[in-house]
Amino acid sequence: MRYEFIENHREEFPVQRMCQVLAVSPGGYYAWRRRSASKLKMANEKLVEQIKEIHAEFKGKYGSPRIHQELRDEKKILCRKNRVVRLMGENGIQAVHKRPFRVTTKSNPAHAVEPNLLDREFTAGKPNQKWTSDITYIRTKEGWLYLAVVLDLFSRRIVGWAMSNRITSDLVVDALEMAVQQRKPDAGLLHHSDRGSQYTGKAYRELLAANKMLVSMSGKGDCWDNAPTESFFSSLKREQVHHKYYETRDSARTDIFFYIEAFYNRKRRHSTLGYYNPAAFEEIYFNTQSVSSLCL
Repeated sequence: MRYEFIENHREEFPVQRMCQVLAVSPGGYYAWRRRSASKLKMANEKLVEQIKEIHAEFKGKYGSPRIHQELRDEKKILCRKNRVVRLMGENGIQAVHKRPFRVTTKSNPAHAVEPNLLDREFTAGKPNQKWTSDITYIRTKEGWLYLAVVLDLFSRRIVGWAMSNRITSDLVVDALEMAVQQRKPDAGLLHHSDRGSQYTGKAYRELLAANKMLVSMSGKGDCWDNAPTESFFSSLKREQVHHKYYETRDSARTDIFFYIEAFYNRKRRHSTLGYYNPAAFEEIYFNTQSVSSLCL
């Protein structure tokens, strides 16, 4: 269209001259330009409303990359990622912020530790090949609630978890037993944790040995050696816990249960998984028995 040609080259050539060459009136071009600007404004306003809907649906958990993916996959709206970033910035729409990492567990000098076999290789070729585990804490009016999780590095799925009023070996044992019961892994699975006494203690080591798991442990006080699990805790607290004031531990347990099982494992999109959620990522793998069709 001639008006579009003029619009696309107005920085290079005088508008009047192009109108002459293309045999259109300058008034007609400027009228078209006003109409186009109005249409774009209305389209942007509609897109902002859809962005706000997704932002509200996920309670502020999603930033522009995941919102863009939701627009494309769920609402079938094709738009550039940069446009979503710009509109979110102009309208003050942003994801909730991260908080700093804090060490939860403490080592026991009397317990033996294992070398870091994982060595920050946080990818896996199939499910139940590499698991990581860690503990975090949740503040409630009744006192701390402790959460232990087991995460599968293939899909970032939480395959085992447990909560308790006390940070004991039973807490991590319960989480690992849940993971084993649900996933039934083959011998040789690589299990990684920090050097906390809960993980180096007799009960946990016996459970690892009984299931023929290889044992790997982080370097002393190095949270980056277990970054994917720390990333999960960061998401949990940023997206869910830090916006709540739990009157009781039971109310926190219920809220965290729904976050893990209803949202994180089955709905939350992960950038490391090509913006699939963990359950969908695993389903594609089991249907194809290959990672070649996954957006890694």
